[in-house]
Amino acid sequence: MPRETLLRPEIQNFTPYTPGLSIQEIQKKYGLERVIKLASNENPLGVSSLVLQSLELHSSSAFRYPRSGNPDLRRALAEHLGVPWQCIVAGNGSDEIIDLLLRVRARPGVDNIVIFEPSFSMYRLLAKLCGVEIRKVRLDEDFHFPWVRMLQEVDERTAMVFVTTPDNPTGFTPPARELESIAARLPEQALLVVDEAYMDFAVPQEEYSLLARLGEFPNLVVLRTFSKLYGLAGLRLGYGLMPAWLADALIRVKPPFSVNSLAEAAGIAVLKDAPYIQATVDCVVQGRSFLTNELQRLGCLVFPSQANFLLFRPAVPAEDVFQELLERGVIIRPLKSYGLDEYLRVSIGTQEENGIFIGELESILNG
Repeated sequence: MPRETLLRPEIQNFTPYTPGLSIQEIQKKYGLERVIKLASNENPLGVSSLVLQSLELHSSSAFRYPRSGNPDLRRALAEHLGVPWQCIVAGNGSDEIIDLLLRVRARPGVDNIVIFEPSFSMYRLLAKLCGVEIRKVRLDEDFHFPWVRMLQEVDERTAMVFVTTPDNPTGFTPPARELESIAARLPEQALLVVDEAYMDFAVPQEEYSLLARLGEFPNLVVLRTFSKLYGLAGLRLGYGLMPAWLADALIRVKPPFSVNSLAEAAGIAVLKDAPYIQATVDCVVQGRSFLTNELQRLGCLVFPSQANFLLFRPAVPAEDVFQELLERGVIIRPLKSYGLDEYLRVSIGTQEENGIFIGELESILNG
């Protein structure tokens, strides 16, 4: 008997998530000393000094288990965001919250979820792993959200509708009033899961985020992460905000120690570092404007973005541009895994990194 037949049907031919390339593997492959990474939407300023101090302070207690449910982090987030702590669930990245929502809310072989295509691949991967039907709705040609077509896919067995805003990989960000309308129009049993991983970079944030309206919609879940603005991608820390009854269900079934003690301490520390947070936002907003103007100057089609990255289409084949940039020590993100072969995504870096990227790209395009 072939061993693969012993696996669940959902696992056979399962395609894993495609991560961005690392600096180390590109250095080794091409024999480079200088490599800059603008592929994974990480914080351009590195780690907060308060986080470094907190990690040093708490490292000696790493042999102890963290408190189950992460109450200290949840209360710190509640104070920071102005929401009840009972509505917050911390996870090993927001990926864990997505997984928990699917396990708690969606019945395998019965319920479905609705997502846009392309979108963040973890919605699709985790739903497939859970045996839940996935209904995909293609984005409009300008990458805007086709709300009418999305609602047509929703029925009495729709457990969740996932919307990423700012969207990944397009950067599109609808006004909050559109999302409010969708939340009000969904069937009672369907959750609207709004993934706001990049919302911290939207200007002005209150025009786009649903966080302040959390209590107005009984079917609303908002996802956030510490990986982008807060510079903790390597520690894996995210959270979800949702009705208290749903948060309680997730916490009851969540592995008790999935958020490690150092990640929790780092999360609490970075919330207190207002200068670091503001410096990151300023760096991204200024860099976003610079890269938009420079890419347009080089003849690229650039899409508006409220995130810490830009989607663009070069005037020559995207695969050739990506490969030549790699060989010059600049990593950006190809989008074949999203079905967008003609496009590339570049994260906003420091002023120096942005300048290097534009310089190398101009050399390639004018080569």
